[in-house]
Amino acid sequence: MKLFECQNCGQLLYFENTRCESCGFRLGYLPSRETVTALKEARESGLWRALAEPRARYRLCANAAHDTCNWLIRSDQPETYCEACRHNRTIPDLSIPENLAHWKKIESAKHRLFYTLLKLQLPHKTRTEDPDNGLAFDFVVEGAQSPHGGNAAAMTGHASGLITINLAEADDAKRERTRSQMGEPYRTLLGHFRHEIAHYYWDRLIANSSCLDDFRNVFGDERIDYAAALQQHYADGPPADWPERFVTAYASAHPWEDFAETWAHYFHTVDTLETARGFGLSVRPKVSKGAELAVTIDFDPHNAEMERIIDAWLPLTFAVNSINRSMGQPDLYPFVLSPSVIMKLTFIHDRIHAKDWRRRPTANSGLKAIVAGLKRKMGTPSPT
Repeated sequence: MKLFECQNCGQLLYFENTRCESCGFRLGYLPSRETVTALKEARESGLWRALAEPRARYRLCANAAHDTCNWLIRSDQPETYCEACRHNRTIPDLSIPENLAHWKKIESAKHRLFYTLLKLQLPHKTRTEDPDNGLAFDFVVEGAQSPHGGNAAAMTGHASGLITINLAEADDAKRERTRSQMGEPYRTLLGHFRHEIAHYYWDRLIANSSCLDDFRNVFGDERIDYAAALQQHYADGPPADWPERFVTAYASAHPWEDFAETWAHYFHTVDTLETARGFGLSVRPKVSKGAELAVTIDFDPHNAEMERIIDAWLPLTFAVNSINRSMGQPDLYPFVLSPSVIMKLTFIHDRIHAKDWRRRPTANSGLKAIVAGLKRKMGTPSPT
């Protein structure tokens, strides 16, 4: 994610800030300009002037009333909710304080997801716009009454465009226990969103497309029994050689999960590299072979070639993992990108950037160079 600053006083801001701590100005996120903007009240009641775009008038998303959203909507648009919040189908009972606190965390992660979806110009129609294939979210509490009939199913997952997130995932202690019980090196709310949205885009960009055979050549045949594959994974665990072929152990369970895990890591990568670019980061290891891991992150990863993304990602993650270890913390990125995983990341990169999603993407001529570059850097210690 890029860096933001207050247009009134220059104070650095976070994406989620609603008020500048330096000058006190109200803040809002302006999707059309990809910026957090300082706001001044307009003459019209309930409207705001954005210092980043003073010619238009804006209003806050209705969820600003719950302090869960800071996105803006143009005053000439009829929507009550912003481009991210209008996909919500179910939210928890907000009269329960714990639910509101957990929902705030969930919305923060969801808005970061939508930041990247918009940057990558991925389709994201609502259920109103596309009743059959539209994207929707249910944020549910286990055992709570669902407004759509019966008790809410509290298992995090995706089904036909509907993404369900269990509110318990916003409880840090519960999420850590689950992470430990499932043997996961990494489990975050944002990671859940990035994983589940991948299933949605598999349906949109891969299924019934001309690149389906290419998908099967890279990830495997998704027609194998999904339920049986998961049952076997949980009973027997991943294959011994999974680090050579998959980005995570869970990715080995089924081609759909492999795609979703790899997609999530692609999002991790481009978002983190954009942040590094915003801070002007360069990596220059002061060791005899440091030149092999030297990089200046001065490019937009959302519009870069995959070779450049990987060439920057490997040194950056080695550096931040080393910093974390110096603080006695686990690795920030406890994963190894094998040549097989990079090939899968490249497939996703090419599919996202295809000019026409209905057509088969052209072969990535830079893949051999990417893999060759990775092999040159295989001397980099793994996070294990």
